[in-house]
Amino acid sequence: MVMKVYEAAFSTAAMRVFAALYEKDLKFELVPVDIRAGEHKKEHFLAINPFGQVPAFEDGDVKLFESRAITQYIAHVYADKGTPLVYEGKPMATVGLWIEVEAHHFEPFASKLLWELVYKPKFGMATDAAVVEENEPKLAKVLDVYEARLSQSRYLGCDYFTLADLHHLPTMTNLMGTPLKKLLAARPKVSAWAVDIMARPAWGKVLAMRNQQ
Repeated sequence: MVMKVYEAAFSTAAMRVFAALYEKDLKFELVPVDIRAGEHKKEHFLAINPFGQVPAFEDGDVKLFESRAITQYIAHVYADKGTPLVYEGKPMATVGLWIEVEAHHFEPFASKLLWELVYKPKFGMATDAAVVEENEPKLAKVLDVYEARLSQSRYLGCDYFTLADLHHLPTMTNLMGTPLKKLLAARPKVSAWAVDIMARPAWGKVLAMRNQQ
C-alpha cells in the first residue's frame, strides 16, 4: 500500500514530509486537499487530522499529522531505507535536542519574519516593519548558537545529515530569498551548512515537485 500525503499548497510543513520521503526513496501519493471548498473541515479528513489542517499522512492503518511527527515516523519505521535520518543510542539524544531547537527556537522567529517578508507581499498586504525589527535580532541570536554548534560538528545533530537538519530546509530556503540571507552570510559555518543541506538531491526533488504545481 502506497503512503499518502494530504496537502493543499506546498506549505513548509508538507515540504518537510516530502523531503523525508525522498531521502528514504519511498513511494508516496500526493492527495490534494481543496482548502477553499472546506475539504479540510469535512468528516473524512477530520478522521485523519481532527484539527483540520494539512499536511496529514497515511501509511496503511497509521494516520498521522504534524510534520515533525510524520518525519520521525518515516525515519524510524523505514530506518533501513535510503538516508539514515536518526540513530540509535546516545547519538540520538543530541539529534533529538537539535530537532527540538529547530521547533522551539529557530522556527518561531523565522516563521514570523517570513510571514512579513514573503507571504504578506504575496497576499497584497503591507509588511509590518516593527515585527521585522523585533524578530530579526532574535533570529540572529539563534544563529549565533548554530554557528558555535557547527564549529564542533559538520551538521547540527552529529557529523551526518539527520532530521535535525532536514526540518530546517523549507524555512531556510525561504529565508535565502529575502534580505535576511545576510544573517546566514555573516556566519561562515551556518552559511556553509545551509548551502550543503539545500544542495541535497532529495531537496531538489521537493523543489521541482513544488514548481510543477
